[in-house]
Amino acid sequence: MKAVCWFGKQDMRVEHVPDPRIINPRDCVVRITRSAICGSDLHLFNGYIPTMEQGDIVGHEFMGEVVEIGPEVKNLKVGDHVVVPFTICCGQCFFCKQGMWSACDNSNPNAWMVEAQYGHSSAALYGYSHLYGGYAGGQAQYARVPFADVGPIKIPEGMDPEKVLFLSDIFPTGYQAAEQCDIKPGQVVAIWGCGPVGQFAIRSAQLLGAERVIAIDRFPERLRLAQQAGAEVIDYSQTEDLVETLKAMTGGRGPDACIDAVGLEAHGHSADYYLDSAKQKLHLQMERANVLRQAIHACRKGGTVSVPGVYAGLIDKFPFGAAFGKGLTLRGGQTHMIRYLQPLLERVQRGDIDPSFLITHRVALDDVPEIYRTFLNKEDHCVKVVIDPWAQRAA
Repeated sequence: MKAVCWFGKQDMRVEHVPDPRIINPRDCVVRITRSAICGSDLHLFNGYIPTMEQGDIVGHEFMGEVVEIGPEVKNLKVGDHVVVPFTICCGQCFFCKQGMWSACDNSNPNAWMVEAQYGHSSAALYGYSHLYGGYAGGQAQYARVPFADVGPIKIPEGMDPEKVLFLSDIFPTGYQAAEQCDIKPGQVVAIWGCGPVGQFAIRSAQLLGAERVIAIDRFPERLRLAQQAGAEVIDYSQTEDLVETLKAMTGGRGPDACIDAVGLEAHGHSADYYLDSAKQKLHLQMERANVLRQAIHACRKGGTVSVPGVYAGLIDKFPFGAAFGKGLTLRGGQTHMIRYLQPLLERVQRGDIDPSFLITHRVALDDVPEIYRTFLNKEDHCVKVVIDPWAQRAA
């Protein structure tokens, strides 16, 4: 089969690799019908996530048709169409039974790597380094799905695949980010980053009752999408002091909740951004965390800061004194995907939201290395890329 493979910093290649096969009786094999490039994949592309190895198959947003099942998989049959959540969960450990799916104890065979860095391991992920299990990803024609009796959700016959593909990651991730804010009617939510996760966080905050959503970015096409959803927008590149701007927009109090949908590769024009950038280039730290600092400083006293953006290591100049002094609640972590799959599928079926609004580019597998650069550089108004692994390359 063909698959997109990582070979180093900003070096993705389409390679012919062996087809996946059943290894464990709880496995299935999926013929992938749609995949996508996630903003988190850019952290791999830019070389910020450790333990990648040359030839690793990338991608964690995918769906497809079940073509083979292990003998212990009773909930699926050959021919079922499924969306596969990006986290891999056993369904049997303490954390899975508590509904904390992304904290699964059993799915990561390289748990010792994460334990050494974080103290405890989390669930394994598709296509996201050996730190998270070394599982082959979904930017490919086929994928092995471990614990297939737990993760994948069957899609009703006849549903448009582009309306359900984003159940694999970014829709639940944006929804969890908003849900973690414990939004009350009449509240104001500020969201940094109007990329894919940010767009779903905007719409999820509205679905959950936010009166006002303030969206922060610098790219016109992303701000336009946020405005179309009814958000107020701020172009931070045109704002001298973002924290003061947010206070002014909220009567001096600050937003009730702030969402950092950016993560470790934040941009900006503040002094801490330039210092973080220099330290990152010198490999003195992993994160550019100016957005997280802004969110903590802007959030009102007693408010919540929710962090769906990916962070990977230590953060310099973390303003914990501000978080403590204001009594903030900080919430983050990988998405507990299985908690949200069925409820959000039902929202799509009811017409509450059509997630396909986000798609700007549709490509064949052979086009993926080039489109990574387009996505990274925000060229051609690129917001979200969907891959058809069986399509012919564009002429």
